[in-house]
Amino acid sequence: MQLQLNSDQELFRETTAKFLDDHVPPSEIRRLRDDPAGFEPSYWRRGAELGWTSLLVAEGRGGGSISGHGLLDLALVANELGRRAAPGPLVATNVVAAALSADGGDAHADALAGVIAGDSIATWCFGEPRPNDRLGAVALDVRREGGDVVVSGVKRPVESAAQATHLLVTGRTGSGLTQVLVPADSPGVSIEPMHGVDLTRRFAVVAFDRVRLPAGAVVGEVGRAGERVERQLRIALVLLCAESVGAMQSAFDRTVAWAFDRYSFGRPLASYQALKHRFADMKAWLEASHAVSDAAAAAVDAASAEASELASAAKAYVGDYGAELLQDCVQLHGGIGVTFEHDLHLLLRRLTSNRALYGTPAEHRRRIADLVEARGAAA
Repeated sequence: MQLQLNSDQELFRETTAKFLDDHVPPSEIRRLRDDPAGFEPSYWRRGAELGWTSLLVAEGRGGGSISGHGLLDLALVANELGRRAAPGPLVATNVVAAALSADGGDAHADALAGVIAGDSIATWCFGEPRPNDRLGAVALDVRREGGDVVVSGVKRPVESAAQATHLLVTGRTGSGLTQVLVPADSPGVSIEPMHGVDLTRRFAVVAFDRVRLPAGAVVGEVGRAGERVERQLRIALVLLCAESVGAMQSAFDRTVAWAFDRYSFGRPLASYQALKHRFADMKAWLEASHAVSDAAAAAVDAASAEASELASAAKAYVGDYGAELLQDCVQLHGGIGVTFEHDLHLLLRRLTSNRALYGTPAEHRRRIADLVEARGAAA
């Protein structure tokens, strides 16, 4: 990220970067390819100690930020993870932490404390199977039955579902949305692993077969969670974009260094005019991605009127041009760029995964059009 950082933020970023370099070098990421979770529990607890899980949580509930702008601080962490394609359910865990912190009261205090400490994982169940996948309509049913709520439906993809102790489920009650915190071991919950391109991320299909819970499991109010869900989606988009821009920056830096080191016909690759043009294009895409990602993070952190539009604009732009940049980096490396032994594919996998999560670029362009149309109608 190219935010203006104060000294505390810079120290926080440097500490995170050093921790990741020491604990998850590329060799470790390759080893984790066969790990059921994709990360070690001790690694995630150490990250939580550094503040990765508490930046969106109110101070009175055990959290706190570095700069007073928690989302901007957290975007720094996401950017460093993206630069290394590092493991850990950063996005999903922080979405849940923010939701539980905003809920108030003590109903979910124990779950929130476990998430903040890194002792447990909580994840967000938002997306659904087709035709409601990505940014489709929420169809999972949450209904009242006596003094209980009953959850029925399917969510996919759900990050780290098999490792989670709690699932924050977004469902529909009548014409409104309801969120419920479901213990992962509740009767009626089934989790089926999915295959993915990212080496360290694990996703699953989670089915809820009339899962009955007490009314206290509801996060917020029944049927009135629409604004909360919108806020959570914005947070997820900002963090995914920050990760993706980190991956783009790392891939670009590696490719520039390669172009100066690699000689062809007695000249470095960087000296060829045609390649200079391609590097100029990539640099323009990269700087624009930094800019729109930063703007979205600032708008969402400030809860500005343009927050939803900017978050979707960032997701659409970074998704499209990030993929172009990574593919160009692979091609400029020649044959070695498509081997498993080269580290570029780790970054390409991370960006490809991020591009698909919480809406594709095309879906976010449609979302921007809908938001603009709705604003015009309201005026």
